[in-house]
Amino acid sequence: MFAQADPARAAVLPDGVEPYRRIGPFGPADLPSGLLRSHSLAAGVWGLLALEEGHIAFVWEDGSGDRFDLVPSEEVVIPPQVLHHLETTGEFRLSITFLR
Repeated sequence: MFAQADPARAAVLPDGVEPYRRIGPFGPADLPSGLLRSHSLAAGVWGLLALEEGHIAFVWEDGSGDRFDLVPSEEVVIPPQVLHHLETTGEFRLSITFLR
């Protein structure tokens, strides 16, 4: 299940992208702090964030103000070069797959 509904941000990965790296799973104690600050993926790199346990918020910083409170089994497709960050409020476990 994908969390975003805005057609300006694709809810599905484009054809032809292949995974090349996976990070995590992370929880509150070991989540890289950079994920809590504004950041974006490099040109040509897509991300797929998967929430395995708990709750987190995914916030787009593209001027829309969209914020998604994710629950387990939800995924967010993250396009290249779009600013975003995570907000945490408790226990969670997530992983991120990078594709190009």
